[in-house]
Amino acid sequence: MTQTINKSGLFTAGCFALITTAMSFGLRAGMVPVWQNQFGLTAEDAGWIAATAFWGFTLAMIFGGPLCDLLGIKKLIYIAFAGHLVGIVWTIFSDNFWSFYLSTLVVGVANGLVEAACNPLVTSMYTDEKTKMLNRFHMWFPGGIVIGGLVGYFMTEAGISWKYQIATMLIPNIIYGVMFFDKIVPVTERVSSGVSSGDMYKACIKPFFLLLVFCMMISAATELGTGQLITKLLEGTGQSGLLVLVFINGLMAVGRLFAGPIVHRLSPLGMLLFSSVFSALGLYALSEATGGMTFVAAGVFATGICFFWPTNLGFVSESLPKTGALGLAIMGGAGMLSVSIVLPILGRFLDQQSGAATLKTFAILPLCLSVIFAILYFQNKAKKAQ
Repeated sequence: MTQTINKSGLFTAGCFALITTAMSFGLRAGMVPVWQNQFGLTAEDAGWIAATAFWGFTLAMIFGGPLCDLLGIKKLIYIAFAGHLVGIVWTIFSDNFWSFYLSTLVVGVANGLVEAACNPLVTSMYTDEKTKMLNRFHMWFPGGIVIGGLVGYFMTEAGISWKYQIATMLIPNIIYGVMFFDKIVPVTERVSSGVSSGDMYKACIKPFFLLLVFCMMISAATELGTGQLITKLLEGTGQSGLLVLVFINGLMAVGRLFAGPIVHRLSPLGMLLFSSVFSALGLYALSEATGGMTFVAAGVFATGICFFWPTNLGFVSESLPKTGALGLAIMGGAGMLSVSIVLPILGRFLDQQSGAATLKTFAILPLCLSVIFAILYFQNKAKKAQ
């Protein structure tokens, strides 16, 4: 059966699934204000609609991890496909708070199921190149945000309705559904290696794994929390927050594409230490930048957050393989959960102080992460030297 598995075809199909997920993030950033104006929604209503995508993602990842082993990767992907299809069409025909809230929740759940299914798919197919291939796979998250952001920007400039903008998500949605249809999908690495469910659950409560979950929460808050409020955070710089977001995600996509040689040179822990330091420097630089220097500072920040998410996943899968699909799901779910927690905190800071002061304060998070990863990096280096 292994010989009939089309790795490149499955990988490409997974990338289109992730593009669908990411486009929802890129398009929603521009849609929520339009929905507010057109349907009389309050700012609080808009906040609840945006937040439900993160909660839906988190719940789907946490429950999707065990289901990935129970139902199989392919069935989970098809549940995600159906969720995307229903959620996108429902959003197009929404016209009030509850219809937007529930349709966004369905899309959020589908997004989480894509992540819950495709991360173990990649690690199962590329057991010797997990971090490299997870980075290459996850290049399509920032890549999809760029696609969604640009689609929203140019279609809005052309006066095209938000409904047609949302409908563009159906293109990658249908593509990945068709591409997965006739392909044999491997079982998860945990199942193929004979690791029991009990051993998987035990591995997921080890202190080292829980520490990595905590690190994932901080890194995800640094990356995605900043991105969701980038327009408000960069007020006063004289630059478009949306274009800066597109610039950051474009650099991230390129960086993840060429992550392989960097992994080989630095090791996953070295990459995470590098990412933490540059993320802190980037946030501080953004807090001081104005005019064209905003893009320079954004480049430093993009270099930092570029490898966070996939390298965290790759490091867990390589160093704690018994955690399996559940471990990957917990990591991803914890990351999205942290974003939903940090967004109102960031909003409170913005209510009390400027975007620049908020960025400077927020830089403390990756700075603390730098200390943790530095300790782990040098401990690991010392063990290898013995």
